[in-house]
Amino acid sequence: MTSDSKDQNTRVPPDIFATTRWTVVVAAGGVRAPQSDLALEELCKIYWYPLYAYVRRQGHSLEDAEDLTQAFFARFLEKNYIEGLRSDKGKFRSFLLAALKNFLANEWDRSKCLKRGGGVIPLSMDLQEGDTRYVVLPSDDLSPDKMYDRAWAVTLLERVITTLRDENESEGKGQLFDQLKPFLTAGKSAPYAAAAETLQMSEGNIRVIVHRMRKRYREILKDEILQTLADPAQADEEMRALFNAFA
Repeated sequence: MTSDSKDQNTRVPPDIFATTRWTVVVAAGGVRAPQSDLALEELCKIYWYPLYAYVRRQGHSLEDAEDLTQAFFARFLEKNYIEGLRSDKGKFRSFLLAALKNFLANEWDRSKCLKRGGGVIPLSMDLQEGDTRYVVLPSDDLSPDKMYDRAWAVTLLERVITTLRDENESEGKGQLFDQLKPFLTAGKSAPYAAAAETLQMSEGNIRVIVHRMRKRYREILKDEILQTLADPAQADEEMRALFNAFA
């Protein structure tokens, strides 16, 4: 992350995000429809890892956490969990965690758990990768809820970097992006001169390129956040929640 990304003056034309994955789900009003089902499944594919991290942080073993995560999504996507959801509660991040807590408290039946290798896995989840990510994620003083928020933020920022990298790659600038990616999170004392020498470019050009990368980074981040909201007005609040996850 970069301090530039805290710029509260970043504005996105409101009509661009009139329809997002989460607004499609909420607008369905609990009625199953191919479009809303697909949008919900896509969100779950992207953000399953924070739930896995939450379950692990609650003290479940690796195997139990994997089974619980799989069983939750099997039941979540099978049942109409969206029924009764109001748009003023429309943060996918909050809704998903609340659904998991309800599942763990009231619906989890160990005897009916989807054991690995059995049953139908509703999502493509690399649970081995999830465990690797969980192990390296600092968690000494994190509650399960805080761990969920931290894993959510990390997942979201990883998607932003991947999108930005793909865009640069499509323009034949993949190697340049890889060289300058550290500057996305660098402060004012970033070693522009050293990068200019390495890349055989002027320092001024490096600064311009990094400025544009940071601007596009903020745009993609805003887009990614808005995809999980029913109300675009909550974007700044959710942005603050993202940064607070690293506090």
